[in-house]
Amino acid sequence: MRNEVYNFILDDFIILKVFKTIKEFSKDKETPLLIVDLARIGEKYDELVRKMPFVKTYYAMKANPLDEVLLILKNKGSCFDAGTVYEIDRLLDLGVDPEKISFGNTIKKEKDIEHAFKKGIRLFATDSDSDVKKIAKRAPGPKVFFRLLTESDGADWPLSRKFGAHPDMIHELIVKARELELEPYGLSFHVGSQQCDIGQWDNALSKCKYLFEVALQEGIQLKMINIGGGFPASYLSPANSIGTYAKEILRFIKEDFGENHPEIIIEPGRSLTADAGIIVTEVVMISKKSKLNQYKWVYVDIGKFGGLMETIDECIKYPIYSEKEGNGEEVIIVGPTCDSMDILYEDHKYVLPDTLKEGDHLYIFTTGAYTQSYSSVSFNGIPPLKAYVI
Repeated sequence: MRNEVYNFILDDFIILKVFKTIKEFSKDKETPLLIVDLARIGEKYDELVRKMPFVKTYYAMKANPLDEVLLILKNKGSCFDAGTVYEIDRLLDLGVDPEKISFGNTIKKEKDIEHAFKKGIRLFATDSDSDVKKIAKRAPGPKVFFRLLTESDGADWPLSRKFGAHPDMIHELIVKARELELEPYGLSFHVGSQQCDIGQWDNALSKCKYLFEVALQEGIQLKMINIGGGFPASYLSPANSIGTYAKEILRFIKEDFGENHPEIIIEPGRSLTADAGIIVTEVVMISKKSKLNQYKWVYVDIGKFGGLMETIDECIKYPIYSEKEGNGEEVIIVGPTCDSMDILYEDHKYVLPDTLKEGDHLYIFTTGAYTQSYSSVSFNGIPPLKAYVI
């Protein structure tokens, strides 16, 4: 029998007639490789627009910055969240209107702020006194939004601690921005990537409500809330549908702000692109550490440094499929490099057929986000993960 535990994800691709295309497309190509289905990304974007018509979408391009991905979203009307001037310049080169680009990183050099402003960017994220002063110095008068520090409980890939500030600090920054003749425009937060606890948006929005009221007491009318990303992709653990997220988040917004709520921005990345990608990898070696060891070690030609960075601490558990027939057995899955941390899954045992051989292919699903963009330049001389679009 096949490793049926992962067939639930494969069935969806069979329906879309994608898996057969993946096999045919990859049969003569060097592994590892990432194959991205552009139509699937378009469908995900359209679904998001249907389910959340009350928001403005700023695609978090770091998730998958392939030109083809950016262009299909541009042509559908998406805005974009950029974290660096390199991303900004890439978007501009593709013809994206600067008014549709947010400089969403709170960590910025003065010269990069000036560069972005000269290119027409007028929406900047911030979370510190230093950054507010740099924006005022190098980019007079743009809209700024202030990132709240939030918890990431329930997220497979937490994003707390590094970004954001506590509400009392945010209050001070709002006032400071006005003093420096910036436009205090709104607030932002991110509840963590692959966030399965929808209630985390409720907690964050309640903080926004408080800050809206405090700012108004200072004579400052905030106009926007950026609720970040965090919507899930189809990994091993089941998650609610985007429709459920949309319904609950809109309920939270209306509970705090009523029908005349502020402008709402979202920054999806993973939820738009992850399900559209499959990595094809080759089994390099299968071994055991001792004769009596219970588990085989399956070494594949992609690892943490080749695009599977999110397997750190086994946070993201990708569906992995083999076509081979046989009895299922639990294995440890390992990357190819000369680094001892390049072990993908050791605590969580994957079930693969006992007939799996060296040279066979494995198919790693839901890898359209944060894979190629995470792959190293040439660790151990291995080139970055190649990506193809279909």
